[in-house]
Amino acid sequence: MSKSQNKSATPSRGLEGVIALDTAICDIDGTIGRLVYSGYDIRDLARNTSFEEVAYLLWNGALPESHQLEHLKRSLDTERTLPPMVKDVLAMTPEDANPMAVLRTAVSALALFDGEADDAAPAANYRKSVRLTARIPTILAHFDRVRNGLDPQHPLRDRSTAANFLYMLHGKEPSEAAEKAFDACLVLHAEHGLNASTFAGRVIGATLTDMYSAISGAIGALKGPLHGGANIAVMEMLFKIDRSGADPRQWVKEKLARKERIMGFGHRVYKTIDPRATILKEMMDQMSASDGSRKWYDMSLQIKEVVEKEKGLYPNVDFFSASVYGTLGIPMDLFTPIFAMARITGWTAHLLEQWKENRLIRPRAAYAGPADRSTSS
Repeated sequence: MSKSQNKSATPSRGLEGVIALDTAICDIDGTIGRLVYSGYDIRDLARNTSFEEVAYLLWNGALPESHQLEHLKRSLDTERTLPPMVKDVLAMTPEDANPMAVLRTAVSALALFDGEADDAAPAANYRKSVRLTARIPTILAHFDRVRNGLDPQHPLRDRSTAANFLYMLHGKEPSEAAEKAFDACLVLHAEHGLNASTFAGRVIGATLTDMYSAISGAIGALKGPLHGGANIAVMEMLFKIDRSGADPRQWVKEKLARKERIMGFGHRVYKTIDPRATILKEMMDQMSASDGSRKWYDMSLQIKEVVEKEKGLYPNVDFFSASVYGTLGIPMDLFTPIFAMARITGWTAHLLEQWKENRLIRPRAAYAGPADRSTSS
């Protein structure tokens, strides 16, 4: 299409404000700070349901009956173990490799050992959604144990995704409080509309490629620091303040005076506080009270107070999730992969929805280059 033909088209940078498709999976109202999964407010889900129930909700549009939930839990139990060759891939991975790159590679490798990888039937794609949700926690825990010279832990039977991951990571069963907190974190990160990684996954899936290819692409998008890495930056900030011995309020004020960004604040969608941040704040408060360690929580509150007052910016999901994960003893470079561990349910839900009435996603670009050139002039 020529430049003249595109004069009436006004590009939207970053596709901001563009409605690309209809979905029944998630609704976000950024003006009032509301996040809804298939009609259920995130506050309700985080406080009253499990990650497994939310996974079922995202895939099916309704919360499961007791027998449906038990069937899903049994399916997840069955699928948690990795194929031997994927374990070999993880064993050959450099110990200093980026965990998101490791996850992307391992998910791609899973396709080679899945007899249904190229089966596009809805039932097969649903089973692959379950399979990926079961195996990503195992991949991450296995990698972390191996890089630290420890023997990988086999997944437990009849335990939640949250409990299994913490057990496989640390080699001991988590406390009930730790399991509950981490389970809520997974619920909060499970879905968030047409974000960069979800959109990338749907674009790839719209070509009618396989689910593993689409999810590998989504992981690649989440790996980018503008999307998935902010909670790492938040924890690095907390460590830096702690090591310096500085007063958190004064440290932040000086940083703002230099016009430097404070990570974990503001959001492309929310114009008020991210509802997930509110829940994580409550969770961090409870965890700190139970174990007597309030350093990260108190420091976070002081930072929050200054940034809200000085800049009018509110915490997003990354701000408090960093200190929650740190308190749970999770290595900092696994924060973003844990995002993927939860978001796999949202990604696969969007792929299942995309394939119900698929149409290739093919936007236009407004040409802005030179015109009327000729090799003969």
